[in-house]
Amino acid sequence: MTAMDFTDKTLITLLQRDNSLSLDELAKRTGSTKTPIWNRIKKLKQRGVIRSEVALCDPEALGLSACFFILVQTSEHDAAWQQRFLDVVRARPEVMEAHRLAGEVDYLLKVRVADAKAYDSFYQSLIAEVKIFKVTALLSMEEIKYSTELALP
Repeated sequence: MTAMDFTDKTLITLLQRDNSLSLDELAKRTGSTKTPIWNRIKKLKQRGVIRSEVALCDPEALGLSACFFILVQTSEHDAAWQQRFLDVVRARPEVMEAHRLAGEVDYLLKVRVADAKAYDSFYQSLIAEVKIFKVTALLSMEEIKYSTELALP
């Protein structure tokens, strides 16, 4: 973990909420001036605290209204299978998140697609590319909360 002072934490909080804020606005909200704020942001990027700057898009506006959480269990645990699975998952743009889990389920995937037919196409492609023991798909009926903002300690 990188040590951060109050100003760094304030900057990160502001940028996580709205990365389009000007240096003037960031300086005003942190009680500083533009040059020190610009230098702090530069250092946060160099230290890897700020990984990237992106535009967050509305999935529904892009025709991707179906969100599935996929639980994957495998009977294969060798390095070759794992690498193949990771390569396949990372190459699929439908996969928004992928996590390796402890417990009965080996992997959790968050997948965004247009509808159930598009999910089936994704599923058929996935099992054609890599051997999977058991797949359980859960359709999200409603997104209750979504945030990309990390809570700072």
